[in-house]
Amino acid sequence: MGDKHPLHRGENHMARYIFLQYVDESKAPQYGSPELNAQIEAFAKYLDEVKAAGAFKDGDPCQPSAAGFSVSVRDGHAKTTDGPMHAQSPWLNGYFVLECKDRAEAAAWAAKNPAAQGGTVEVHPILSL
Repeated sequence: MGDKHPLHRGENHMARYIFLQYVDESKAPQYGSPELNAQIEAFAKYLDEVKAAGAFKDGDPCQPSAAGFSVSVRDGHAKTTDGPMHAQSPWLNGYFVLECKDRAEAAAWAAKNPAAQGGTVEVHPILSL
């Protein structure tokens, strides 16, 4: 790390934020439906806008919650549990990593995220090491 890290060189360093998209999986549109096609178009438009602004770093949708699993380690023993960690929680249906100049810009991108319409976009600044 030392002096080569951007935070130590006095460079103008944009912060990265992770945007976690939570929605009600029971209300997700069916595959092939006009509603799903409209959602796909909305996300494609959002992605185009984020990329055009130079903010996009990473992002992908997640598979249905039933495909997920949790791992915990207690007393040196790993335990794997199928399904979401909290069965009644909203579905983490995708994420984006965006580079933003500040919290206000991150909040603006979150508000434009199609998942925020009826769902929640949880935003966390990423700690740069």
